[in-house]
Amino acid sequence: IQINPLIGFRSFHGRMIAKTFGLNADLTKKVTNLVASLYQIYVQKDANMIEVNPLVLTDDDEFIALDAKVGFDDNAMFKHKEIAAMRDFDEEEPTELEADKYGLSYVKLDGNVGCVVNGAGLAMSTMDIVKHENGEPANFLDVGGKATAETVAKSFEIILKDPNVKAIFVNIFGGIVRCDRIANGILEATQKINVNVPLVIRLDGTNAKEASEILKKANIQNIITAESMSDGAKIGRAV
Repeated sequence: IQINPLIGFRSFHGRMIAKTFGLNADLTKKVTNLVASLYQIYVQKDANMIEVNPLVLTDDDEFIALDAKVGFDDNAMFKHKEIAAMRDFDEEEPTELEADKYGLSYVKLDGNVGCVVNGAGLAMSTMDIVKHENGEPANFLDVGGKATAETVAKSFEIILKDPNVKAIFVNIFGGIVRCDRIANGILEATQKINVNVPLVIRLDGTNAKEASEILKKANIQNIITAESMSDGAKIGRAV
């Protein structure tokens, strides 16, 4: 049921839900009140998901939520200190917490091809192309809009903590930040941290040609340049 946020949840939404399940008038009122409460919590607590599964109807015509999962918008937690206080860092991946401190969006996966990308959409596409070429992405890592030497170095450091990583695929589109600056940043990052696996680099966008020349002239043995996402994914899978 689509709800217009300007008017919120209304009783006719509840009747639409009840009609789907063929509920009588009494149960329609109860399910409407229940869903209205869920919607109110969703909005007031800045949730991004509330899932009740299963919701059961007892023999005495009462609805009971036997289990529920609630996800919150991280960007809104400054308004909900009571929710933020419930966060259990011991239950989270240490490398993901470390990445968050440096403004990196990182999620550890089970593969062996590390991915360093700028932009969440490109990061998702990169993981898709790695899978398409029969590889297995080791992570989701978005360095954000500015791929500096510091963020790239920290990205390498975090990814290389995973012993399963056999290669790192750097797939960055240079828009606001030019590709030649990104290339120099990558070279500077390799001087700050020992990257002991092949680095497959695909840079596209502003000054991509100049960036390619910078990487080739550096003549670093474990840096491999790729012309396309597909080529980069193939090389990353093969090494």
